[in-house]
Amino acid sequence: MSDDSRSSLATSRAEARTAVVIPAAGRGVRLGPGAPKALRALNGTPMLIHAVRAMAASRAVSLVVVVAPPDGAAEVKSLLDAHALPERTDFLVVPGGAERQDSVKLGLDALPPEYDIVLVHDAARPLVPVDTVDAVIEAVRDGAPAVVPALPLADTVKEVEPASAAGDPEPVVATPERARLRAVQTPQGFDRATLVRAHETVTDNVTDDASMVEQLGLTVVVVPGHEEAFKVTRPLDLVLAEAVLARRRLNDGF
Repeated sequence: MSDDSRSSLATSRAEARTAVVIPAAGRGVRLGPGAPKALRALNGTPMLIHAVRAMAASRAVSLVVVVAPPDGAAEVKSLLDAHALPERTDFLVVPGGAERQDSVKLGLDALPPEYDIVLVHDAARPLVPVDTVDAVIEAVRDGAPAVVPALPLADTVKEVEPASAAGDPEPVVATPERARLRAVQTPQGFDRATLVRAHETVTDNVTDDASMVEQLGLTVVVVPGHEEAFKVTRPLDLVLAEAVLARRRLNDGF
């Protein structure tokens, strides 16, 4: 590739518009009794709304696509309409599929052609700071085909031989070098064409969207994540999330 071609590609990526896809179609995973996880209230507001606001807080994001349960698109659209969201950002709700991968693909299919950078974000990560969102976008603009925010691990990790019955002792088979391990968060950022190709060609061993790009043989890069970008999956996580919001209210003076 010539220097002129590289310069043109870099300029094109720097000017690329960014959209976010938030898969929120799941109904089966719950934090105990109650509503589906994405609709559980956090400080009186559904987690999904917090997640949407976190993505829209980035001035680089001009479209957020929420992928709703197949029979719940109207409900989610009403939910978005009922809450104050940034006017500079467009919002779109589309029905999802049976699996998360299906829902992300449906969200991708709904994107207008002018969006060349796509973030995929978990609805259950409602408190991601805007600096993390911007760092992911900037890394894609700088030329990475796929970017994930991640944190170093605080605990030693053991690889085990899984027990045949839950609760049985499990023999340790290895201790990975902790310095080389990272706990991955979202939003994960992608060159749109790369993510579309991954969803069209990769079907096995899918743990997240970045792993699909890895299976294409492309490099996924890591940028620093944030401790407040944790995933709310247990009742204790809700308590922690409420505490984070309380601290933010105190620091922001409201």
